[in-house]
Amino acid sequence: MDDRLRLIRHADRPSVAFPGGASYCPIVGDDTGDGLPIRTGIQTSPPGYATRPHAHPYVEILTVLEGEGEAWLDGEDGVVAMEPGVTIAVPANRVHGFRAKGERPLVTFGIHISGERIVNYAEPPTTQSQPPGA
Repeated sequence: MDDRLRLIRHADRPSVAFPGGASYCPIVGDDTGDGLPIRTGIQTSPPGYATRPHAHPYVEILTVLEGEGEAWLDGEDGVVAMEPGVTIAVPANRVHGFRAKGERPLVTFGIHISGERIVNYAEPPTTQSQPPGA
């Protein structure tokens, strides 16, 4: 990245559809990051949406902007409530997931501590992820 201040307007960024109805708006990435070792984006998950269990070979940080949900780590009991004002840091190489709860979409700002977004799914795409005890 050069030494100029870079302005990225969210409204000018593409929206990527995820299976199950969620969408992802990459903010800092391949075309805007110019070699930065980080990727950011905003995910909007409709009520009831759940991610597939997955892991990343780097830390992932999620901050809740709107809505409610819950997150979990594979092998750990219980869930963590996700609501505005909450940030979670998911350790590298830990299978995890989250789902939207309530009647409004769950909107999260995600930071991938890597120049490349890498997702390693724990199971085939035909199953829906659920938190422990759901």
